[in-house]
Amino acid sequence: MTAPLLKVSHLTKSFGGLTAVQDFSLTLTEQSLHALIGPNGAGKTTVFNLLTAVYQPDKGDVALAGKRLTGLRPYQIAQAGMARTFQNIRLFRELSVLENVRVACHLRCPHGMPAAIFRTRGHRAQEAAITQRCTDLLKTFNLANRAHEQARNLPYGDQRRLEIARAIATGPRVLLLDEPAAGMNPQEKKELRVLIRSIRDRFALAILLIEHDMGVVMDLCERITVLDYGKTIAEGPPEKVQKDPKVIEAYLGAPAAL
Repeated sequence: MTAPLLKVSHLTKSFGGLTAVQDFSLTLTEQSLHALIGPNGAGKTTVFNLLTAVYQPDKGDVALAGKRLTGLRPYQIAQAGMARTFQNIRLFRELSVLENVRVACHLRCPHGMPAAIFRTRGHRAQEAAITQRCTDLLKTFNLANRAHEQARNLPYGDQRRLEIARAIATGPRVLLLDEPAAGMNPQEKKELRVLIRSIRDRFALAILLIEHDMGVVMDLCERITVLDYGKTIAEGPPEKVQKDPKVIEAYLGAPAAL
């Protein structure tokens, strides 16, 4: 059996008297495509915030490739190999498309401030390599022709793709996508599914996504975990989850008593 790349064990998080996530566990293997779904308020984004250290759990653990991540800061989580996008796009709006990706690439720069100040040969070579890598990423995401435009001026679908490109520029092994299809039209969603599969294969990533569009989820993901009121109520392949009575009740409500 394949060893897990990401192992999440019994995460719990409360805010005051409200338990947002309770005893949440999950495993991702290399290059898996896994969805986290549930009604609004089920705790999905809280899980992402726990995985990326926006919140610290009340209890539970997260490990990536055998390294314990619990207690680290967000930038340390990114350095360890986990990157994310957000439900509400969070680009550096005043920077160019290229600059947005360059910022992420610098996460793994070996040269420090003195090299940057004195423009050493190693620093110049590193900067040239970063620019080339960013340009290649933008080509992958069909954004190369907009490299020098401000991010704020991109159409919505392009902003979504730029945010994913920026996350990949950090060199992750696990990519978390928070509602990547939100606000997209049917053609954009179709293109997004192709893009997600291609980046999974090209960059050898495991991908965990939150998504409300069940067409995207059922077509794209190999396994699904369902949350309701912070608790896991189902987990398995799409064909099993979509027939689960607890899942149907969570989305549609219990039938009225006769």
